[in-house]
Amino acid sequence: MAVFQYKARDKFGKLVDGQMQVDTEAQVASQLRTMNYVPVEITRSRGGSAFGFLDRFKKVKYSDLNMFTRQFYVLQKAGLPIISALSALQEETSNPVLQEVIAKIIEDIQSGTSLTMALERHPKVFDNLYVNMIKSGEASGTLDDTLQRLAILGENEEKVRMRIKSATRYPVIVVTTIIGAFAVLTTFIVPRFEKLYSQFKAELPLPTKMLLGANYILRHYWWLIAIIIVASVIAFKKLIATRAGHLWWDSVKLKVPIFGPMVLKITISRFARITGTLMASGIPILNILELTRDGVGNEVVGQVIDRIRRSVNDGKGMVEPMRQSALFPPVVIQMVKVGEETGNIQDLLIHIADYYDEQVEYTLNNMITLIEPILIFVLGIGVLFMALGIFLPVWNLTHVFKK
Repeated sequence: MAVFQYKARDKFGKLVDGQMQVDTEAQVASQLRTMNYVPVEITRSRGGSAFGFLDRFKKVKYSDLNMFTRQFYVLQKAGLPIISALSALQEETSNPVLQEVIAKIIEDIQSGTSLTMALERHPKVFDNLYVNMIKSGEASGTLDDTLQRLAILGENEEKVRMRIKSATRYPVIVVTTIIGAFAVLTTFIVPRFEKLYSQFKAELPLPTKMLLGANYILRHYWWLIAIIIVASVIAFKKLIATRAGHLWWDSVKLKVPIFGPMVLKITISRFARITGTLMASGIPILNILELTRDGVGNEVVGQVIDRIRRSVNDGKGMVEPMRQSALFPPVVIQMVKVGEETGNIQDLLIHIADYYDEQVEYTLNNMITLIEPILIFVLGIGVLFMALGIFLPVWNLTHVFKK
C-alpha cells in the first residue's frame, strides 16, 4: 500500500484535504466520490511505503475514540445517515490511523456490510464491548442512545486514567531526578576524587567508595545491566500473558498498600458501570457478564464474574458469589440484592459506579498526601548519601594536607 495526499471539494464547494493509504490513485478517486467529494488533486506521498509501515505502529488514543463516539452520537441524534456522519467524522479527526479505519468502515458499509460487522474488522480500535453494544443498538433501532451510553462509559474511563496519570506524575519526577543526579555524580564528579586520593595515598570514605563502585559497574558492565533489564521485561510480559501469571500479577496489585484498595475501587466501578450500561442496552445478562469480565481489567475479579455468571445461569442470582469472594463491600452486595428484588438493578449499578468514581477521585487526590512523606524520606536519604560521598573526601583531604 501507498499513502496518497488529496484535495477535493464537497457538495458545497468547500475545499478539503487529507490522506489515504491505498494501492492506486484510482482507488483514492473512487473512495472520494463515494464520500460525495469531487477530486481536485491526488499526489503520492514521498516515501509512502515507509510512511505506511511506520503508521502501523501508531495507535488510536482512548481520547480520540471517545471523541469519535461522542461526535457520532451527536450526528446520529441530529438525524444524519450513518455514511454521511462517518464521512464528516473522517474529515474532522486528526488521527491518521482512525481516519484510515473510518474510511474502511465507510467502504464496508457501502458494499452492504452492517455497521457492527464493519467495526468488528478493527478489533485493535473497537473491542468486544463496543461492538456488542453497537450490535444491540442496531438491532433495537436505538443506535443514538447506544452511542451516548458508549460515550459516557468511555469518558468516565478516560477521567479515571487521567486522574491516575496526574497522581503518579509527582512520584515519577522525584524518582527520575534522584536517578539522574546519582548518574551525574558517579560519572563525572566522584571519579575525580579517586585520582586525587591516589596521589596522597589516602583512603576514601565508605560512601565515596560505594559511589565509585557504582560508577565502575555502570562503566564496565552497562551491557550486562541492559541485557538483564530487557530480559526481565520480556520474561515479565511473557509471565503475565499466561492465565496463571496474569492472575498472580492482578492479585499482587490488589494487595499493594495504598494502591491496592484504589485498584479494587476502580475495578468495582468498572464492573458496576459496564454491567449497568449493558443492561440498559438490552443485551442478555449472560452476554453482559461475559463482556464485563473482559472489561474490568483484573483477572481476580474476572474469576468472580465467572462464578456470578454460572450462578445467574443456574437461576441463583448475583449476590452469593459476590459475598463469597470477599472482594465486594457489603454496601455493594446489599444494593445489588435490592436491585435484583425490585427489578431496578441497572440504575443501582450505575449509582454504585458513580459512588466509587467519587471514592477513586478522593483517593487519588489524597494519594500525594499519603506518598509525599515517603518520597521526602527517600529523597532525603539519597541526597544525604550523595552529599557524604562528595563532601567527606573534601573534609578528609583537609586533614591530609595538615599532616
